[in-house]
Amino acid sequence: MKKQLAILTLALAAAAPSFAAPETFTLDGNHTFPRFSYTHLGYSLQMSRFDKATGTVVLDKAAKTASVDIVIDTKSISTGSTTFNEHIQGEDFLDTAKYPTATFKSTKVVFEGDKPVSIEGKLTLKGITKPVTLKVTSFQAMPHPMMKKDAIGANATTTVKRTDFNMGKYAPHVGDDVTIDIALEAVKQ
Repeated sequence: MKKQLAILTLALAAAAPSFAAPETFTLDGNHTFPRFSYTHLGYSLQMSRFDKATGTVVLDKAAKTASVDIVIDTKSISTGSTTFNEHIQGEDFLDTAKYPTATFKSTKVVFEGDKPVSIEGKLTLKGITKPVTLKVTSFQAMPHPMMKKDAIGANATTTVKRTDFNMGKYAPHVGDDVTIDIALEAVKQ
C-alpha cells in the first residue's frame, strides 16, 4: 500500500502544472544603447546615443508579464563631437547639470504569444514625465552562448516631441519629433 501511495504521489506531482517564477535580468552596459534621431534644418537625419544605461527587466514567461526599468546617464551623450556633446548637455536641451539621468519605467507590457510587442510606460526627461509606448521590433530569450546564463535581448522604438520635455530650442527648424531606439541586452541575475 505504501508503495502504491508513493507511486500515486509521484504521478500527481509529475502531472501538476509547473509555474515559472518571474526572472530578473540586469542590463548589460556593453550592449545596451539608447539612441535618438531627429532632422537637422531639413538637411539630414542626425543620430546620437547615450553610452551608459543601467536597469532591470523582470520577465515571467509563463504568466506573459514583464516590467522594464531603465536609467540613462544623460552626461554619456555621444554625438560624435565633443563640442556638440556639451551643447546638447546645456540648459536649452538635456540640462545635465540639473538632470543627470533620464528614466523609463514600464506600466504595462503587451505580449503576442511568447514575445512582448509593446511596452507602455513613463519617460522622464529633464524632470518632466510623459507616457510613451515603445514598439518592440525584435525580442530574443535564450542562454547566452559565452556567459552560459539565460539572457534576453530586444530592440524597441518610440517617437516623442522635444517641446513636451522643455527642449524646444530651434524647433521647428531642428525637428521637434525625436525617434528613440533602444538596443537592449540583459543577463539573468
